[in-house]
Amino acid sequence: MITPLDIQNKEFGRSVRGYKEEDVDGFLDLITLDLEKLIEENQRLKEQVKSFTSELDRYKKTENMVLETLEAAKALMGDISVSAEKRAEILLKNAELDAERITREARESVERLNEEAAVIRNRLNVFRTRYRTMLESELEKIDSLSSDLLFDRDLEDLKSILDVKEDTRILERESDFDKKTLLNIRTGDNL
Repeated sequence: MITPLDIQNKEFGRSVRGYKEEDVDGFLDLITLDLEKLIEENQRLKEQVKSFTSELDRYKKTENMVLETLEAAKALMGDISVSAEKRAEILLKNAELDAERITREARESVERLNEEAAVIRNRLNVFRTRYRTMLESELEKIDSLSSDLLFDRDLEDLKSILDVKEDTRILERESDFDKKTLLNIRTGDNL
């Protein structure tokens, strides 16, 4: 590639019918300036291309990393979803088993309570029957004793009345006793 310095240092041979040296040198100077500008712009563009290329590479790497991350996230979400479904199934099965166990225990408890209630009812019925029998037996005893007691009591009352009457006669005869003593004897306070 020709450099601006090559253009500046180029010497042309002279001929009789040649171009004007000043015109050629002026034109060469313009070409040199334009070539320098083009080379500088080319250099700047190459640096921009390098910069853009490195940024593009970085973006491609970032894009790849983002895509890989997205893929990993999708896989993780799939794993989490599967895991959550399995966990939900396990929790549901555990809940069903717990519900069955609680229901079974409640039924067993109800059956046990019904059996205990039946036993208590039977005991209560036996107690009532025995208590009723005992009360009836005692009432019969009381009835039989009361008739005997009342008959004996009637006899005793008659005797006491007779005794009181006889005592009254004796006391009326005796003038030492006052009426108060007589009343005490009649009511049985001295007995």
